[in-house]
Amino acid sequence: MAGKLQSEIKQTKPFPDKESEALLNIQRTADFLMQGINEVLKPADLSPTQYNVLRILKGAEPDGLACREIGERLITRDPDLTRLLDRMELRGLVTRTRDAQDRRVVTVRIASKGLKSLGRLDAPLRALGKRQFRNLDPGRLSQLIELLESLRE
Repeated sequence: MAGKLQSEIKQTKPFPDKESEALLNIQRTADFLMQGINEVLKPADLSPTQYNVLRILKGAEPDGLACREIGERLITRDPDLTRLLDRMELRGLVTRTRDAQDRRVVTVRIASKGLKSLGRLDAPLRALGKRQFRNLDPGRLSQLIELLESLRE
């Protein structure tokens, strides 16, 4: 019997192995989840990476973080973080300052406009998460988290 994914993507041949099926299921699910996130972020004119940067910087208040530290904390890697921060600074979402002792170090902080953007997005993103995971009770949700973390070990 064909699995749900096989039917969804109209694949007529069976998957070569369970690992292939699992990987494609994760990719398909990640795309489904990201579509919802993109819809919520679109009115705020933020990409998921920009939103992630704002959340990271909010957590680092009031000290801010060096660019390298932001890059290490991102959920998805961005090869050109400097340009991303340039665009965010132009929009007034973040501020950057050079360290007086070591001019190579640039500290990034969230600006008040960035905090306001995050504040407006908190409730809609929380509601989205509730909708997207509505079919999983707390026990299954904990199990999913554990399984995903095991994959990254």
